[in-house]
Amino acid sequence: MIASQHVLFVGGYALADQAGIHGCIFDDLTGELTVRSSFAGIVNPSFLSVHPNGHWLYAVSETSEQIEGIPGAVWALRYTDEPLSIEPINQQLSGGDLPCHLDINAKGEWLLVSNYGSGSVGVLPILPDGALGEMTDLIQHYGSGPNSERQEGPHTHSATFSPDQRYVMVADLGIDTLVVYSFDESTGRLHEPTHTSTRSGAGPRFKAFHPGGQHVYVDNELDNTVAVYEYDAESGRLRELQIIETLPADAPESKIAGIQISPAGDRLYVSNRGHDSICIFEIGSDGLLTLHSIRPCGGRCPRHIAISPSGRFLLVANQESDEVVVLPVLDGVEGLGAPISRIKALGASCVHFVKG
Repeated sequence: MIASQHVLFVGGYALADQAGIHGCIFDDLTGELTVRSSFAGIVNPSFLSVHPNGHWLYAVSETSEQIEGIPGAVWALRYTDEPLSIEPINQQLSGGDLPCHLDINAKGEWLLVSNYGSGSVGVLPILPDGALGEMTDLIQHYGSGPNSERQEGPHTHSATFSPDQRYVMVADLGIDTLVVYSFDESTGRLHEPTHTSTRSGAGPRFKAFHPGGQHVYVDNELDNTVAVYEYDAESGRLRELQIIETLPADAPESKIAGIQISPAGDRLYVSNRGHDSICIFEIGSDGLLTLHSIRPCGGRCPRHIAISPSGRFLLVANQESDEVVVLPVLDGVEGLGAPISRIKALGASCVHFVKG
């Protein structure tokens, strides 16, 4: 591949006999996106994570023992670049229902899985051959929130390692809480949680750490806001600084999904499902947000977004359009242009670049 080309993977909602994972090549000069291989065999590989070594891929199987009779699982896969191909290594149960998010620590030794349906977080070891070992910890959350339809119980939506890898931050949509655990990398266990309550009924979903390390941004799915927190890297504690809305006043019913910060740390992007838009914020030197613009997402139901390594393009997984589109990042008042490339991907729900 030439220097401007990057490997990325797309995951989506698909049956076991349908292609749910696609290996793609992206040209960061032209914005051209091309599918090179596809993989079937996993039910609903809706979220993916790429190992730091650039050879292994991990995928949830977002299923429910309670609903479908199929317990949630995490798959380990091996891939090669030339030709771009994917093959399974092994799988482990996720420890709960509807696993929806994965994160891998910087050393590539531990994987976090968030079980949305049952409100739990599990830790799985990554073995020297890329396979997943037996779970070392499983934390169950308890409680509920004011939204009787979406917050009848805990719903862990993401668990993310802090930049220094000492802590794990969990966003629980069901109980309106950000829980920060200390992480023991020698045993793969979570300890000593601290709790930060969000606004009642907010429903925290994903979060993004600023490259500067002093701020974290959390998108609240149920009230369509982004909360800015000051982050104390020593203690892992959070202090709320700002809450800002992502939709215009006349927007239809909508729910936030993806969140990404530009490589330069000067812009924040959030996707709105329902309004089918991307909200763009400018990030000030104090970490606070100012609305830049709200632009079309190029399809329907933008579930996940990713920024290209150069920062020149935003890729959007539009679930209900069954596609991933490429939007050019613009310097002017618009912020994002119209789609310049797109691929078909059934139930597209996740886009992840392989870091070079």
